[in-house]
Amino acid sequence: MKKKGPAMRGHLALATAAVVSLTTMGSGESCAAEVVNTGYFGNVAILGYDPVAYFTDGRATKGSPEFTKKWLGATWYFASVKHRNAFASEPIRYTPQYGGFCALGTSVEEASANIDPEAWRIVDGKLYLFSGKEGLEEDFDAAPAAVAAKADAKWPGVEAKEFKTRAEHN
Repeated sequence: MKKKGPAMRGHLALATAAVVSLTTMGSGESCAAEVVNTGYFGNVAILGYDPVAYFTDGRATKGSPEFTKKWLGATWYFASVKHRNAFASEPIRYTPQYGGFCALGTSVEEASANIDPEAWRIVDGKLYLFSGKEGLEEDFDAAPAAVAAKADAKWPGVEAKEFKTRAEHN
């Protein structure tokens, strides 16, 4: 049997992570999605914001078309090649929950492509995006685990609806 080099191990790890995330979505894990929110125009995730920057810089940072990665059918922008490479090696770690749709909206079985990349939270190592900052302290921060549990339960239905809607319009 041939030894697996670093590149092959990386591909295997990524494939395994993708399969695990997609098969565990209905069991409280919602790391990845088949549907990625790219808004109403273009095919850019998080309106061009860098998903890695939320974790490494602790702030919303606009990405650049110079540093991109295609993943799950969307183009992701990054502020630097370092961030792009970090995402490429562990996309599940940096991908927003519920395909980048508003976590509060998802918790009540609604999805809107309108998100505010400046309205975000990281809880238990997971990135949550919202449609706006108003009400976050009362509606999410007061009980993030409860909101996430509701959103986790509602996400499969929201995702199916969004996937169907997108398929009908393509």
